[in-house]
Order: sequence, then structure tokens, then C-alpha cells
Amino acid sequence: MAGSPQPRPLGRLQQVVLVVIAVGLAVGLLLMRGGIQSETPMEQLARRSVEPDIALANGKPTLIEFYADWCQVCREMAPAMLELERSTQNRLDVVLVNVDNPRWQDLVNRYEVNGIPQLNLFSADGQPRGKSIGLRKPEELKALSAALIDDQPLPQLRGVGSISSLEGENAVQATVAQAGPRSHS
Repeated sequence: MAGSPQPRPLGRLQQVVLVVIAVGLAVGLLLMRGGIQSETPMEQLARRSVEPDIALANGKPTLIEFYADWCQVCREMAPAMLELERSTQNRLDVVLVNVDNPRWQDLVNRYEVNGIPQLNLFSADGQPRGKSIGLRKPEELKALSAALIDDQPLPQLRGVGSISSLEGENAVQATVAQAGPRSHS
């Protein structure tokens, strides 16, 4: 076609301007999303989490949190859980188990997850000590972890039940109201 104009290749200056704009947009998006380390506290905990079977066999008390990414209460509690994990790193295992991940369905069933967040508490020898359903404040998490680390009775907190062995005539397992595993307090 003789009459149609041919596109001209971009000049060197135009190429440089486009690269600068692209880099500027990329940096802007990165900053808007919270920088390079934009993981939420829950994502950080999940990434750093020890496998449940390893935690229950390594000689440290263990706190397993059953959670879901969509759970607002779980997200609200995550900064305190991350701080707990950091402050007790060599004395307590903090393990996160996502109830929506089919990989963990056996654990969800085994520990009768009735609502989230659910904390299952274990002694250093891997024996169940108690269960907590619902939001825990930082000071409550510290009290629970201190009892586990010091092998002391669990603190008397609303929504926390102790678990005793089924030996003996009057042995009782304290439970919290039954709901669905994907409900939350």
C-alpha cells in the first residue's frame, strides 16, 4: 500500500523513557503492597511452621493452631502468635495447620476441630494438655505457653479445656460447644 504511513521504530530516547516509566510503576506497586517482605504475620507463621509430627516428637511443648486464611479472628490473632513463636523459639513449637488444606484433613478429624482458631496444647512428650477455641489475647497466649513450657496446669481461661487421660472412673475430657470445623468464634 503506497499511501499508508509505515510505523517508525522507537527512538533511543523514547525507549529509555518507557523503561523508566515501567521501573517506576513496578517500584510503586511494590511499595503499595508493603515492600519486598509483604507477607502477613499469618503467612510468616505458616511458612516457618514445623511439621506437626516433628513438633510432637522433638521434646518441646507444642501449640498447634488450626486456622483458615479467610478467618478474621485468625488474622487478628496472628501478630500475637508470631510474637509468641519468636519469643519462645527454642522452648515451644508453634505449628499452624490450615483447615482448608486437604493435606491436614486427618489432623482436623483427629483433633476434632470444632471451630477456628482452635489451639491444641501438648506437653513436651507430645501428650495432649488442652484445647482452646476462639480469640486469645497476647497475655493469654503468653500464659498458655508459659504453662506448657514450665509443665504447669493450664490457666483458667474462658474457652480453654484441659484434657485428662481416660484412665480412672471420673476422667473427663473437657470440650467446647460443637460447631463446624470451618466456623469460628
